[in-house]
Amino acid sequence: MSKYNIRDTEAKWRKTWEDRASFASAEDKGQKKYYVLEMFPYPSGRIHMGHVRNYTLGDVVARYRKAQGFNVIHPMGWDAFGLPAENAAMERGEHPGTWTYANIAVMRDQLKSMGLSIDWSREVATCHPGYYKHEQKMFLEFYRKGLAYRKESWVNWDPVDNTVLANEQVVDGKGWRTGAPVERRKLSQWFLKITDYAEDLLQGIQTLDRWPEKVRIMQENWIGKSQGLQFKFDLVGSDQQIEVYTTRPDTLFGASFVGLSPNHPMAAQLAGSHPDYESFMAKVQQGGTSEAAIEQGDKFGLDTGAKVKHPLIPGVELPVYLANFILMDYGTGAIFGCPAHDQRDFDFATKYGLSITRVISGEGDLPYTGDGVLVNSDFLNGMSVDAAKSEVIKRMEADKRGFGTTQYRLRDWGISRQRYWGCPIPMIHCGDCGIVPVPDAQLPVTLPDDVTFDKPGNPLAHHPTWKNCACPSCGKPAQRETDTFDTFFESSWYFARYCDPRNENEAFSREKAGYWLPVDQYIGGVEHAVLHLLYSRFFTRALKDCGYLDVAEPFAGLFTQGMVTHATYKDADGKWMLPDDAVEDGKGGFKHAKTGAPVTQGRIEKMSKSKKNVVDPEVILGTYGADAARLFILSDSPPERDLEWTDAGVEGSWRFVNRVHRMVDELLATLPAAKTAAPSAFSDAATELRRASHGVMAGVATDIEAFHLNKAVARIRELSNTIGSFKANDAADHWALREAVETLIQCMNPMMPHLAEELWAALGHTTLLVDTPWPKADPVLLQSDTVTIAVQVNGKMRATITLPKDADKAHAEQTALNDANVQKALEGKDVRKIIIVPNRIVNVVVG
Repeated sequence: MSKYNIRDTEAKWRKTWEDRASFASAEDKGQKKYYVLEMFPYPSGRIHMGHVRNYTLGDVVARYRKAQGFNVIHPMGWDAFGLPAENAAMERGEHPGTWTYANIAVMRDQLKSMGLSIDWSREVATCHPGYYKHEQKMFLEFYRKGLAYRKESWVNWDPVDNTVLANEQVVDGKGWRTGAPVERRKLSQWFLKITDYAEDLLQGIQTLDRWPEKVRIMQENWIGKSQGLQFKFDLVGSDQQIEVYTTRPDTLFGASFVGLSPNHPMAAQLAGSHPDYESFMAKVQQGGTSEAAIEQGDKFGLDTGAKVKHPLIPGVELPVYLANFILMDYGTGAIFGCPAHDQRDFDFATKYGLSITRVISGEGDLPYTGDGVLVNSDFLNGMSVDAAKSEVIKRMEADKRGFGTTQYRLRDWGISRQRYWGCPIPMIHCGDCGIVPVPDAQLPVTLPDDVTFDKPGNPLAHHPTWKNCACPSCGKPAQRETDTFDTFFESSWYFARYCDPRNENEAFSREKAGYWLPVDQYIGGVEHAVLHLLYSRFFTRALKDCGYLDVAEPFAGLFTQGMVTHATYKDADGKWMLPDDAVEDGKGGFKHAKTGAPVTQGRIEKMSKSKKNVVDPEVILGTYGADAARLFILSDSPPERDLEWTDAGVEGSWRFVNRVHRMVDELLATLPAAKTAAPSAFSDAATELRRASHGVMAGVATDIEAFHLNKAVARIRELSNTIGSFKANDAADHWALREAVETLIQCMNPMMPHLAEELWAALGHTTLLVDTPWPKADPVLLQSDTVTIAVQVNGKMRATITLPKDADKAHAEQTALNDANVQKALEGKDVRKIIIVPNRIVNVVVG
């Protein structure tokens, strides 16, 4: 018996696959395609266990689909722009590009060591001018089509990174990277009109039946379609009006105030003379602009002293407040508050002593947000909520005071970022001509290499020469746009670039994209459920409208995997420790591996550098091999759930890899040669072994397609046990044993490809396993000789019994009546009749 040399064997087969270009892909209209894609990584320097899980899942799918006969494309690239590279440049004194490409080289080698079936000839890096010149062209196409525009807007400003932050990058009112309190600033920004596609994006969700329901719901909520009433309040003592939008016109009789966004056009006019106006506005500026930040923050306002007339109750006037929780870019930037039926309005009214009137009946304390009928509402009393909404809208429209309308929560996408390491926005500012697009012939607008980070702010803005240029329209001196694209811009179309990654003249051939797209199976973290996925869906539609693509949805199937977690540890000083530094102390606790000092084990949490509960994949791959790491990643829990990484778990997988190698190695001398003809008859034991083999063929295929990969691994382990316990007595037995071994190897190939390839070759096959079709199960062998059926007594199930298939009525009746649970149910009762549905059910009717 030869010892399995994991390191050398895995390296050998990776080289073989690479030398033979086993995973290279090309268009073939005569073959059905399958596009497998995992969300591409940011080149931070090293892969982490989340990467290992993500790319293992995708590789299982890719290898399985290839074995099924699909023309598989499985590419990889790098989401390579972003602030971390700039920060690293400042810390290390090197160019962001140098840092980025060095990281890519390291991570590429690490990913290759996993044995992934990647077509590396399609590799892209978004920071390369050969990539981003095409997205600059896309932006100009969007601009010409009216989908890109520039306007002043209030933004989240990180005073440390000196850049705009997306709402989602503001966490508890602070910058997601720096932790600095976010400020509001008004800046001229570039936007993409994603709102033009709001309804189409919403309707398209209904077609995504291979997406997780939770992700579809999150996208629906983010788009936020609402039906409501837009109407105007008359300002007391003036001919001016304040226009509001509400989704709850039924609660108008419970209104106690009108609130304006601090950025509302009338805010300064109504409150500018208030002595506290300036301090109020300064306080507002200190918070972020995201809905999450506003909802979590303190709600405060300023009484302007102005009042409006209630539109439905003559003589009633409502105070007008500026309120920090009202967003200018949603609805009209003005609301009416009904404290009795909205938590935010309730908190505000309670804080400022405003009236609270209940207008919806129902049990429970205020604020009441459930359903009910209208009360304290004049002509609406007794109506349902929906009926009251319709009635108010009808009356407002009849009086020409308002109209029913549809609004969306979705806002246009602000794509401007004040940083160097991003794609330059290809626009020029001319004093005479205004904003002028860079001519297509001058693309790409590349970043200057001689950049410095010794001053706060955007390095492009204070570069001595880069921004200076001639206006393409009039030829006079002008300046380039110094903002760069949000990095979501690059990740919103990379999947299409993979279809034609070396095309210098176009982003991609429409014909090639037409063959490969949409992505059949996309895999990534649920944290990207809204932004990346929504932006990609928008981008695909915009590119279709600009003539680039023929598809509207980029990802036909989506799977969101769980996180990789690990126990946390702290030393005696309360500082986080690496798991390798904590060892069991023999008393049920832990101690420091070097000092012996007590160690406290904390919660099991997502692996993170800050809490040091990380495991280095390179160490794992080097110690146990890629197959063992892949197997544990797949076997320990369902892939949509979190996975707790344990040393015992990966060691168990490593032992299984070695056990399978040893078992097959020991059987080699007894097995018939490859492609030996099947015998005409088999023993009962051999037939049962064949049934088990063919059941695994079909079961593993079904499990992979359903992403029940832990179940697929369980089937493989069970088959290996069955093979290990089988005793062959004749030539037919040995043939069945070889069939079972080959089935085991082929079914474990997507999970443990190196070991599978090694054993396949050892069995005498000259064709690589990676080029071998998936085994086809014999339908006859999938049929069982027995069936398990339910026994009911008066329609209630009391037992299950096992019968020979197509058993006669008398045998079925007797077996059912002899069951102990059935006898207990029949005690003291007379059997009136027995109804039998063959192979399905026995129903005993008693009187």
